Amino acid sequence: MDNSSKNLNQSVIKAFKLLDAFTNEKDSWGVRELALKSGYNKSTTYRLLSTLTSLNVVHQNENEKYRLGSKLFELGNRVSMFKTIKKVTNNPIKNTALEIQETVLLSILKENQVFHINKADSLHGLKINTSIGSYQPIHATASGKLLLAFNNVNHQNKILDNIIFDKITSKTILNKESLKKELIKIKKQEYALDIEEFELGLVSIAIPIKNKHQNIIACISASGPLSRFRTENIPNYIHILKKGATIIEEEFKDFDSL
Repeated sequence: MDNSSKNLNQSVIKAFKLLDAFTNEKDSWGVRELALKSGYNKSTTYRLLSTLTSLNVVHQNENEKYRLGSKLFELGNRVSMFKTIKKVTNNPIKNTALEIQETVLLSILKENQVFHINKADSLHGLKINTSIGSYQPIHATASGKLLLAFNNVNHQNKILDNIIFDKITSKTILNKESLKKELIKIKKQEYALDIEEFELGLVSIAIPIKNKHQNIIACISASGPLSRFRTENIPNYIHILKKGATIIEEEFKDFDSL
């Protein structure tokens, strides 16, 4: 067995082998017949199916047979949705990056972190390591602070109570009280800054993306080196970002969330 095989979780592999048995031609299985099909013993098959049922990955019908459940449908739609988001936001994000001459990110709040769903690199030379599909901490990023600032109070407090205030740089906010003061300021001015809070030498500015009800569903941000950042240019940065945000808002005006 090679080293990569040693790191694989066999229970996950077995669960997916069971899921692979469900097809359009054979969309329901009993425990015994699925055990025969997979080659696993009945108790192992039943245990795996019970776990998958608890997660809504499969469900048991009135004939005590198992069918694929709603969780797979949800995940499939989620993948399709993110592909759609990426497709319709590529041009406005690329055009924004070209005009602002910095790296531009489209981000949402997910699992109490910032989740980046699209990106256009700067043509100015500096490449930001952040990648599409990656997560970053709320308390140390412009996007995270902005998304948290405009969250409803109950959800905001829940997140604040569970943040682990890791010190990422010497500029990182390290406690709830300081962050709450920052959130009030951000909500009032409708933009957020991260000046070397996540990475020394790096500055980010984020503004909201709203739906037709004026609820924030995402944010767009630009990141570049501290050496190029000038506070007097903030209105111009916001103006450029808003042009991209307006196009994206029109595409997703009917969405409650992304």
